[in-house]
Order: sequence, then C-alpha cells, then structure tokens
Amino acid sequence: MTTTRDILIIEDDAILRDLLMDWLEAAGYRVRVAVEGAAGLAEAHDDPPCLVITDIHMPGIDGAAVIAEIKRHHPAVAVIAISGRFRCGSGLTPEDAIALGAARALAKPFNRGEMVKAVADLVGRPAG
Repeated sequence: MTTTRDILIIEDDAILRDLLMDWLEAAGYRVRVAVEGAAGLAEAHDDPPCLVITDIHMPGIDGAAVIAEIKRHHPAVAVIAISGRFRCGSGLTPEDAIALGAARALAKPFNRGEMVKAVADLVGRPAG
C-alpha cells in the first residue's frame, strides 16, 4: 500500500542509489530501489509509489521514457529527474524533463539537503 513516505529510486549507479536510499530512509521515508528503467517501471506499476526519483541516462529504458510511462499510467505520482548531464548541457535538459512530467529536475552532483528538500516539497515530511 502506498503511503506519503513511499519513494521509488531508479538509478543504475549503485553508489548513488545506496546514498539516496540512506539519505531518504534517515529522513523517515520508505524507500524501494530499482537498478534500471524496466525494473523500475514494473515496480511502479505493481505498487505505485507517491514519488519516483529517476536517473535520466541509464542503459535500456532511459529516464525520459520512465517519466513518460509513469505519468501516463499514474499521473498523481510525483517524479524527480536526476542527471549529471543537466550541468554540462548535453542531452535532455531540466526543462525537457519537466515538460515530460517531472515535478523537479536536479543536476548531479546534488547534496543531501537539496534532495531531502525536493522530496519534502513534493510529498511532505514523514510523521514522527
């Protein structure tokens, strides 16, 4: 059952995926993870989270397709797009991610405070 603390992270980089999970669990959120786009979409369709954090550049199904698919089937699910290429201007821009349906687009590297604030702005802070 989805709660306001239920977040799905779709990130192919294990170090960043684990870091995001640690940050958000420490902030009181329930976190699930997927290592690539297809697995993330399957997880989101089986049990929609309140928020998806997705990398844009991943092998297989990329983050742009993930955002479009999530918003098509679960329009109420908030999405945060993350990418290292947002800073260098290569490929999809933050504005493109927003146009696809992401509520926020964060450029890597970001810090814990930026991510936790973005999540809290979109889904609220966990109780207790």
